[in-house]
Amino acid sequence: MNTKLSQLPVNERIKLVEELWDSIASDQKTLPLTQEQKSELDRRLNAYEADGNRGRLATESIMEIRQKL
Repeated sequence: MNTKLSQLPVNERIKLVEELWDSIASDQKTLPLTQEQKSELDRRLNAYEADGNRGRLATESIMEIRQKL
């Protein structure tokens, strides 16, 4: 690890990572998918559509997690 980075407080390093991730996310269109990635996404979408199970609301999952804490 870069010595200068390791000297920063953890909260500042986390902030840097968040900013870096946001910058990558905003440029994601510049990274084209490979044919293998496209095929895998198609396979997963087809499996999702064939299953018919739409899952549950995020609020239900969050409530269940909070009950377990």
